[in-house]
Amino acid sequence: MMAGMTLVYVVLAAGILLGVAGQMLLKSGAGSESLIGQFLAPQSIIGLALYFAAAICYMFALRKLPVSVAFPAVSLSYVVVALAAYWLFDEPLGVAKLLGIALICAGVILVVRTA
Repeated sequence: MMAGMTLVYVVLAAGILLGVAGQMLLKSGAGSESLIGQFLAPQSIIGLALYFAAAICYMFALRKLPVSVAFPAVSLSYVVVALAAYWLFDEPLGVAKLLGIALICAGVILVVRTA
C-alpha cells in the first residue's frame, strides 16, 4: 500500500474515532431534563464539534476511496460505540450484540480487502 493510501485510511480511522467520541459526548450530555438543555450542555456542543471534524475526515477520505469502501468502513463505529457504551455507561453487551459486532467486522474486512 502506498504511503498516500495509508494516510487516507488513517484519516478515515480518525474520522471514525472522532464520530465515536462525539456520540459518547452526546450520550453524556443527554442527562438534561429538556432538549434545549441537552443541546446547550458542554458535552453536547463538543460532541457536535467532533461530529463536524469526523465529517471533514470522511470528506478527505472520499477524495481517494470509493464510497462503496469508505461508507461500509464507517460501520466500524457501531462496533466501537457498543464497546464504549458497555465500558462507559454499563450498557449490556450480550451474545447477540457480540455476534452482530463480529458480523460487522467480517463485512468490513470483506469490503476493504476487495477494494
